[in-house]
Amino acid sequence: MPHPREILLGAQAQAGALPVCDHYSGVEARMRKSLQLQAEMAEEFGACVFDVTLDCEDGAPVGGEAEQAHLVSELLRQSSPGSDASVDPRHLRRGARLHPVNHPAFAQDVAIIVGACAAKLSYIMVPKVESFCDVETALKAIDAHAGPVTLPLHVLIESPAAVHHAFAIAAHPRVQSLSFGLMDFVSAHAGAIPSSAMGLRAISDKHTLDQFNHPLVLRAKLEIASACHAHGKVPSHCVVTELRDTVALETAARVAATALGFTRMWSIHPDQIRPILRAFAPDPSEVDLAARILEKASAQEWAPIAIDGTLHDRASYRYFWQLLERAQHTGVAVPNEIRHFFSH
Repeated sequence: MPHPREILLGAQAQAGALPVCDHYSGVEARMRKSLQLQAEMAEEFGACVFDVTLDCEDGAPVGGEAEQAHLVSELLRQSSPGSDASVDPRHLRRGARLHPVNHPAFAQDVAIIVGACAAKLSYIMVPKVESFCDVETALKAIDAHAGPVTLPLHVLIESPAAVHHAFAIAAHPRVQSLSFGLMDFVSAHAGAIPSSAMGLRAISDKHTLDQFNHPLVLRAKLEIASACHAHGKVPSHCVVTELRDTVALETAARVAATALGFTRMWSIHPDQIRPILRAFAPDPSEVDLAARILEKASAQEWAPIAIDGTLHDRASYRYFWQLLERAQHTGVAVPNEIRHFFSH
C-alpha cells in the first residue's frame, strides 16, 4: 500500500523532509563534538533531529584547503555510533560544505571528499551559487566522483544576483534546499545596508534595522522561501551570530518559521540546536489532532472525513502530514496510533 507521503505529496515526496536544524562546524575539535552530539541526541529523541555539515569553506585556513578536505573526508569515514545504538547509523545525516565552484579548491574538495565518501554523505552544500549554470557546473564535477551515488545539492544564496535567480535555482531537480547567506548578502551591497542588518536588535529596540526589519534583507528572505515552496524544496534560514543569547535565537527562529515560511535553520554553536528545535516544533495539541485526522483518513482510504464537526480532505491531510513530519524531525513524540507511518 502506498505510504501517506506518496499519496499526499506526490512528486514532492521525492525530496523528503529534512531535519529543521543544520549545524555547521569547521574546526576539528568542534566537528568531532558535533558528530558525537548528533549521535547522542538521536539516541535521546529516537530520530536524527539535526544535520551536521562539515565545513571546508569557512573552516579551511588560506593555504590549508587540501588538509581541511582530507580531515573532513577522514571524519566522514570514521563517524558511526556503536552497534548497540537504537538509531540506524545510516539515518544520521552528514554533509559537507565545499568551496564555491569558481574557487581553485572546489575541484580538489570534490575529488577528496566526494571521491572517498560519497556513500557516507547525505548531501553536498555549495556556497555562493549565482545561477542555474553554477548548479550544473557543481553537479558535473560531483557526479564524476560519486560513482553510483546520487547526491542532493544544497545551495547557499549570498548575493542580490543570486536572489534574483532563486526561482530558477530552486527549480533544478537535484537541488534539495536553498539557504540564505546573510553576512555575504549584506556585504555584497557595498555599505548600502548597515552592519546592524547582520544581527538582531534588542526586544525593546523598535528602530534599529536588523536582519528581520531591513527591507532588502527581509525581501531576500521572502524570495528564497517563496522560490523553495514554489518548487517543493526546503528553505533554510540564516545564522544568528549572537551565540550565547539563546532566548533571542529562539525568538528569531520562531519568526523565521511562523512569519517567513522557513522550515529549516542554521546553527553555528551547539547551544543553538535545542532552541531551534523548540522554535520549529509543532504544539503537542496540534500533533494529537493531526494524528487523529491522519488515522481516520487512512482508514477511509483518504476520502473526506469529519473530525469534531470540521470537514477534512486531502488538502488538510497534506498540511497535517507535514506537521507530523516536523514533529518527527524536532523530537516531539508522535502518538502510537500513527507511529507505524514513520517506521519506513
